[in-house]
Amino acid sequence: MFVTAALAASTEAAQEGGGAFPPFDTSSYASQLFWLAITFGFFYWFIAKVISPRIGEILETRQDRIAGDLDMARDLQEKADEAHAAYEQELAQARTTAGEIGQKARDKAKAEAEAERQKVEGELASKLEEAESRIASIREKAMAEVGSIATDTTAAIVDQLVGTSVTKAELTKAVGAVRR
Repeated sequence: MFVTAALAASTEAAQEGGGAFPPFDTSSYASQLFWLAITFGFFYWFIAKVISPRIGEILETRQDRIAGDLDMARDLQEKADEAHAAYEQELAQARTTAGEIGQKARDKAKAEAEAERQKVEGELASKLEEAESRIASIREKAMAEVGSIATDTTAAIVDQLVGTSVTKAELTKAVGAVRR
């Protein structure tokens, strides 16, 4: 019921005012065009005199800042390239120095090893000579004893086989003749 009353009231109001939407009312076109031209002119002047210069200043400031940042970036890039080149040069020098140090260390170690080897070889040679002299003396002793053993053995064999005894001088002479 309430909705019906409101609808009826709006219908009566539309009939009293002529029922046309105000911007489409042909009787007010001239005043609407006048105020449109004044408002458009004011907005155009406001944009041209106030907003455009501010936007232009902002764009110019940004452009200057960007150009400065690019210049600074180029300078930093050049410095970084110089630092990288210096680093590479120092690295190459360090590698060369390390190679030289390593070569010197190898040469020193090789010389020390050679000296130690010669020392050990000298000690071994002296021990070998000593051992050979001991062996020679033992051989001489053994050979000297071999002669007396051969003489005693020969005397025992002759005594067993022949049944006679032979003098020591004859046995020594016979064994000496065979050993030569």
